[in-house]
Amino acid sequence: MLSHLHPSWQAILSEEFQKTYFQQLTTFVENEYATSTCYPPKNEIFAAFNHCPFDKLKVVIIGQDPYHGPGQANGLCFSVNDGVAFPPSLMNIFKELEKDIGTPIPIWGNLERWAAQGVLLLNATLTVRKGEAGSHQKRGWETFTDAVIQTISSHNEGIVFLLWGGFAQKKGAKIDQTKHFVLTAGHPSPLSANRGFWFGNKHFSKTNAYLSKKGIKELDW
Repeated sequence: MLSHLHPSWQAILSEEFQKTYFQQLTTFVENEYATSTCYPPKNEIFAAFNHCPFDKLKVVIIGQDPYHGPGQANGLCFSVNDGVAFPPSLMNIFKELEKDIGTPIPIWGNLERWAAQGVLLLNATLTVRKGEAGSHQKRGWETFTDAVIQTISSHNEGIVFLLWGGFAQKKGAKIDQTKHFVLTAGHPSPLSANRGFWFGNKHFSKTNAYLSKKGIKELDW
């Protein structure tokens, strides 16, 4: 499984991979992919890390689970493959982006273009069984991604963390807010967005303003 992980992350997380929980997680995931249809494709489990090397990191967005429908998940939170209809949360992200900085709603919902600029699109759980939301939760992924967040917080300064919804905000509890820029908002799902907790958060312009102030190249959202 780790053969598909970018070397920069392998190096910084090497101790984590030796822990018992991660070895048990690896066994579980290998068995699931051997016996069931799971998403994302096995070679894209660590896509969030591979498209955003550790030394290029600028922004972290935290999601929950991969999409569990055929052809949707590509290893980046909120992102879908080219040609796949936008899930409601992703559409609301694009609507806020357009309202905030004028970026037109794109044709496709693949967020690799964000990741390539230094955005880590991190799901809390990196795999799921087809049609069974949450089926790979509480198997060790959450412990691993907590460690990822902790490692990013301790080894860097000036990272922007975008925490959308209560789950992501709890996940970000270990972020050192004296070193990093943390923005929170409601989840972009229709339930939250339609109640006024998402639209108007201006996270995209605020992120770019912070990066610019730090002398870091802004993101082309």
